[in-house]
Amino acid sequence: MEQFVGTGVALITPFTEDRKVDYNALEKLVNYQIDNGIDYLVVQGTTGEPATLSAKERAQVREAVVAVNNAKLPLVLGIGGNCTQAVIDEINAANLKAFDAILSVAPYYNKPTQEGFYQHFSAIAKVCPKPIILYNVPGRTAKNISPETVFRLASDFDNIIALKEAGNSVHQYLQLIKNKPDDFLIISGDDDLVLGVVLAGGAGVISVIGQAFPKEFATMIRLGIEGKAKQAYQIHYQLMDCINLIFEENNPAGIKALLKEKKLCEPFVRLPLVEASKQLQQKIHGFVDNYLA
Repeated sequence: MEQFVGTGVALITPFTEDRKVDYNALEKLVNYQIDNGIDYLVVQGTTGEPATLSAKERAQVREAVVAVNNAKLPLVLGIGGNCTQAVIDEINAANLKAFDAILSVAPYYNKPTQEGFYQHFSAIAKVCPKPIILYNVPGRTAKNISPETVFRLASDFDNIIALKEAGNSVHQYLQLIKNKPDDFLIISGDDDLVLGVVLAGGAGVISVIGQAFPKEFATMIRLGIEGKAKQAYQIHYQLMDCINLIFEENNPAGIKALLKEKKLCEPFVRLPLVEASKQLQQKIHGFVDNYLA
């Protein structure tokens, strides 16, 4: 579990102008993370737009990241959905050999009860050969997994090892950290709140903006884990405005606009998402200019 303490990044899937996967940009992006202190990589989380990739593309992206990473960093694979059997089928079909865990999002749209969440993740835990990081993101799924349900799952299944919490609720973070089992990790999925979460006892982050500023973000998280709040907040304040910008319209259009500024990929996304507006691109350009100055 120690490999998931610190900074993970939720990798985007870069596209060319004709909306094909840009494997050259993906290689550049993965190497940028490896070279700049990121602790682990998350492939095909929601930031990677897996809902608009074909099954063949998802497999090819996985294989490309595994090859470029070459066992340098731990890897987490996003496998989740709102049909429990389909998630199980994907786990059974995927080649998970190179992955250290899966990240499984709460079922979206269906709006299950807490018992439904429990039964969904129970069914997954019974068949998954890898450790599982639960992913609670009510802004995307329309339903919150309660801390009680998280702890029930953690207690009943040894392979459920962590929660990526992205509810943007300080109160819920504190409940989770205060009452969690000793061997269970609370990982932040909120770039704007993560430093406070880490200082309160969280294990780190699965970050979106971290892939654009890996050295700075990983340093901030490391300082937070060490309890060096003043130094950590100096970095947080430098990046705070940009964190707000990349989520102003949608994710991952914002982070892709930022990565274009850093010459790591083009800004293209797949429908129903559209790329960041000209106004947002200009604001991001202005931030990067000032930051580099």
